[in-house]
Amino acid sequence: MALIHVPLVDATMGEALVSVSGRARRLVEGWSANLFQLVLGVTQQIALIPVFLHFWTSDVLAAWLAIYAAGNLVLVADGGLQFRALNRFFAFKASVDGDGRTASYYAAMLRIYVGLAGLLIALVLAGTQLLRPSDLLGFRATPDFDASFIVMIAGTLLTLPVNLASALYRARGLYSRAVWLQCAAMLIAQLGQLVAIVATGSLLAVTIAYVATQLLIQTYVVAIDARRLFPFLRGGRVRQSWRWIAGQFRRAFPFAIAGGTELALQNLPMLLVSAFVVDRVAVAQWGLTRVVAGLLRALCTQATLPLAAELGHDHAVGDKERLQHLYARGSVFVTLLASIVISGLLPFWPDFFALWTQGAIPYDPLLTMTLLIGTGIIAPSILALGFANYSNRGELLARTKGLQLAVFLVLSIVLTPPMGPLGAAIAIVASDVLVQCGLLAVVIIGQTLRRPIRHVAFLGLLMALVTLMQETGMTLLDVQWRTDHLGSLGAIEVSREQYLGLLADALEINMSAGPV
Repeated sequence: MALIHVPLVDATMGEALVSVSGRARRLVEGWSANLFQLVLGVTQQIALIPVFLHFWTSDVLAAWLAIYAAGNLVLVADGGLQFRALNRFFAFKASVDGDGRTASYYAAMLRIYVGLAGLLIALVLAGTQLLRPSDLLGFRATPDFDASFIVMIAGTLLTLPVNLASALYRARGLYSRAVWLQCAAMLIAQLGQLVAIVATGSLLAVTIAYVATQLLIQTYVVAIDARRLFPFLRGGRVRQSWRWIAGQFRRAFPFAIAGGTELALQNLPMLLVSAFVVDRVAVAQWGLTRVVAGLLRALCTQATLPLAAELGHDHAVGDKERLQHLYARGSVFVTLLASIVISGLLPFWPDFFALWTQGAIPYDPLLTMTLLIGTGIIAPSILALGFANYSNRGELLARTKGLQLAVFLVLSIVLTPPMGPLGAAIAIVASDVLVQCGLLAVVIIGQTLRRPIRHVAFLGLLMALVTLMQETGMTLLDVQWRTDHLGSLGAIEVSREQYLGLLADALEINMSAGPV
């Protein structure tokens, strides 16, 4: 994708070039780190599955997928504090004594995180003594399920303080470093899982290997790396009142609703299907099919996160011109990305699924198409969600994401028992399309862009065209005239002679491929 130069308002040409160059570098570094993180996610959720199936039955695999989903779901315990801290760090950058205020706030929030993690772990230990997870999720026959579940939940809660350090990294232009450190933790965790399953074949051993390595790296980030990068943090010694602490949770609550809904939509469906569907093979089928849609959503999210960080900076300093240009092009980018990936996955996934599962789990084409196409439709809204988090739109997030969670839960409870995994898929897609895309994205685009309706129509047309071109083998698209917007997407002007040559080549390719 070509880099687009956007002139700065009220700045010299030299300053503009430096700023654009710095932004481009940060975006490329962020995308590179996110791409590697996505590869590790594919390894965790796809490449390791055949290894697990070699040592485990499909029942044990379903148990691991449920435990993994629960570990991800427990991240909702952050309570929106990360985005509350992120927006405060953005505000401190433009204030007097920004470093000093950042250090004081960081120290106070770190105390909150440590106390919150300890309290929640105590509650988890007490709760699992009263209600066994294996009874609740239907894995009574799986050895060590309860112990593995507790290890996953408690270990994940212990990593919560790293969210504060990550927020500071992102606000200070070190987004890619935060992601690379997360990648290191995931890579070591995956190696640990391989060693554990080959050596023991134990569900508990695999869970411990996953959690312990993650916890080790996250502790390094909070205790060593953050203080080395930001020496002013060492002077942050402050005690705040209980009223101040309660105020942080109150202001973080809208972000908690948004983050909780996202985590719920990613992980709660696996737990709901485990509880409502008796057939364990169907549960494993759902978990594995969800992987492909989850990876597509993760790819779009990873693509938008560096953009959201830059948009948050522009919003904080009031640079509306740069914000509008970047948002418009960013939404086009994520739409193109999702459309191309979906067009490639639909014909490829059935054969891969059979090889991936070694034929042990049946493939459901309707389930796959529902999840993939639904994810593609809401791809532009993922950027809107990221920008809302980075621009302190807490009230909007609370209203829309809270409604989305309610819609999802109602539809899941109604549809999953009679329809099985397909009912859960419909619940996910409907809540995404109706609320995140139909409300949140529309509001954000309307407040950000000059011509929001035209932009939304263009995104829809673009998605349809890309899918059509991939499915029919189209190699030439005539747009009649070139505008600056079309030029940014790769449209070029050609002479009549050149056009006739390109048209002849395109017709020859289509004819040789057979009738469409």
